Order: sequence, then structure tokens, then C-alpha cells
Amino acid sequence: MSEVMNLAVRARRAAGRLGVTSSAERDGALMAMAAGVRERSGEILDANARDMKAARAGGTPPSLLDRLALDPKRLEAIAQALEALASLPDPIGEIVEGHTLPNGIRLSKVRVPLGVVAIIYEARPNVTADAAGLCLKTGNAVIMRGGSLAAESNMALTRVLAAAAEAAGMPGGCIQSVESTNREAAEELMGLHGHIDVLIPRGGVGLIRSVVENAKVPVIETGVGNCHVYLHEGADLEMARQIVVNAKCQRPGVCNAVESLLVDAAVYEQILPPILGELEANGVVIVGDERVASLGAVQSVEPATEEDWATEYLDLKISVKVVAGLDEAIEHINTYGSKHSEAIVTADYAAAQRFVGEVDAAAVYVNASTRFTDGGEFGLGAEIGISTQKLHARGPMGLSALTSSKFILMGNGQIRE
Repeated sequence: MSEVMNLAVRARRAAGRLGVTSSAERDGALMAMAAGVRERSGEILDANARDMKAARAGGTPPSLLDRLALDPKRLEAIAQALEALASLPDPIGEIVEGHTLPNGIRLSKVRVPLGVVAIIYEARPNVTADAAGLCLKTGNAVIMRGGSLAAESNMALTRVLAAAAEAAGMPGGCIQSVESTNREAAEELMGLHGHIDVLIPRGGVGLIRSVVENAKVPVIETGVGNCHVYLHEGADLEMARQIVVNAKCQRPGVCNAVESLLVDAAVYEQILPPILGELEANGVVIVGDERVASLGAVQSVEPATEEDWATEYLDLKISVKVVAGLDEAIEHINTYGSKHSEAIVTADYAAAQRFVGEVDAAAVYVNASTRFTDGGEFGLGAEIGISTQKLHARGPMGLSALTSSKFILMGNGQIRE
């Protein structure tokens, strides 16, 4: 039996037992997992140091190094996130709806675990803890397959989290990671129809496309983040400056960072120069159209191509376009956006309402940074991904997104005639 198939068999067995554990038992396991992260932090940080050394030697870009890096502060945040999950209401068993049928049968629709959840992701060790915690809280067994850059970190975290959960009474095999980082292991995981209930890819466009096109199991598509901020003619200059700089520079290597800036033609000559100047001062490369370049507001503006409008840079780089107004802004976003997070800055209520209603995205902001699209920021605890599709789940996927439903019908001898 291959490594991947062995993990799947163990996970399926564990899912049956995990699904009938009590909320108190699972919350106790989450607290134990948080304690394990703190107690074995040295082991996790040593593993991460080995990953970081190899990544630097391989010329990994700074934005990816930031996503890979762990330190005591980030480990503490991981532990606190697990504790926060334990404090949240348990969705399992929640009655979504219920009523009595005309024949007297009492019908209830209740939340139940999905079963076995697999997640394929790239160089973000925190995803290991988020996925393990969210799945355990919702009674799901999880199989994780991280990228090669974070291989040591992911396996160390998995060992710590699985050992703590099992010591707290959870079934063996409920938290597992695939050790192999080769393509064949990922392809085998994608093909385990009947063993895996749902597969969630989390990473760049290449990974997500590969999973969506090749998986034989149900997939929840998580999003590439080609996010926009549109500065309407009614935008406040200072508010616009703060939002754009935050959305681009606060953490450029994440999916909710802004990648494209659209500016109304009526105000671009007044509003753009100070914003571009601050972006450049923060090391941001500006890619823009002819009107942006003609401003002379920064030392260099690279000519924008069609590809730039559709690119998620995940770096200190931004495309900038002057648009004729709200109609063109909405059309541009719906054409090139990835349906992740989009923002308008305006004091015009009617323009804001049109933007919210017509832009097709999982999260739409008025006068706020796109950086808030996050399970923790939305009050969901952790998240297992940000879905940009429309079936089952959309936006940051917290606990309820990791559940299915079951109809329970209570009768007293009814038969259908």
C-alpha cells in the first residue's frame, strides 16, 4: 500500500470515530494541541530554520520567505488560534432548519462533518495548524500535503499536533501529513475518490488550476487574489492614501493584498501623485498606463500590458490604470479580478451601492482595505482557505464551511401510500 493510500485508510477509520466525539472532547484536544505547540516550540522552530536555510540557498523571493518563516511570536499566534477555536460554538449537531410535515413526521436538518478533508497547499506552515484545528473542531479527519519549501516545518507541526490530539483521546489518524513532496503523491491524493470527501487547494494559480482540472474528488476552489482598489471621483485623498498603502504594503505576499489600483479620470491628476510617491518610497514597483506615466509623480512607471491587469504579483508591485468612471471600473474588475476581494473608496453613497451590487467577488469593501479578508478578522476563528467559487462556501471558510448536512426524520409509524 502506498504512503498516500495508507494515510487515506487511516483517515477514513478515524473520521468515523471522530464524528461521534463530543464537543467537550474535541475542545479539550484543541487546548492540548495549543499546549503542545508551546511546549515543543523548539522542535518546530528548528525544523523551520532548516526550511528557511534551504529556501534562502535556493534564491526564494522575500515575499515567499515571509510566508515560510516561523518565530516565537508566530508560534504563539498559532497556539492562540487553536485556543480561540476551542472557545467557538460547535457547529456539529446544529439544527439548520426544522418543521413538522403534514403527515406528522418531524423533520430536522442538522450539521454533520464532511468526513475526510484533504488540503494541498504551498509554503505556509501556519496552514498546517489552521487545517488541523478547524478539521478537528468540526469532526473531520484531515490529510495535508504541503509544499517542498516547508516540508520540515509541516511535518514537525503535524507530529506535535497529532500527538497532542491523540493523547487527549482523539483517534489515531485524525491529523496526518503526506511526507512525500513529489508530484505523484499529490496526483494520487487527487484521485482517491471514495476515500477523500473533499479536497481544498490553497496556493498560487498553477496549483489551484492543476487540482481543479485533475482531481477526481470534489474540490472547493480557493482563490488567487488579484484584488483591486478603485478610487472614485468622490474619494477622500487622505483616506485613499492610507487604504492603498496598507492594502499593498502591509503584507504584499498574501492573497488579500491589493494588486491593481484603478483611479477615476476626473481626479487622477490630484489624487495619484502623493499615493504613487508613498508607494515608491515603500519599494513598490509601479506598472501603469500612459496617463499614469505622464504624471511624472515617481522615478519610473513600467508600461502595463494586458497580462499585468490579470496578474497576482504577491510582491511589492502594483498595476495602476486610469478609468473613465464607475462603469469602466466595475467592468475592468469583473473582467480581470479573481473574485476574491475588491474595494471602492468614495463618499458617494449611490456609487458605493452600485459597486457593492455589481462587482462579482467573495468580499466587497467600501472605504476599507482588502487586507481584512481573513477568517480571524471576520470572527470565524481560523480559516482553511478563501473560497472564490459560489457552491457550498464563499469567502473565508471557517467552521460551518467544513460541515455538510443530514435530514433527520422522527415519525410514529407513518407509511407512504
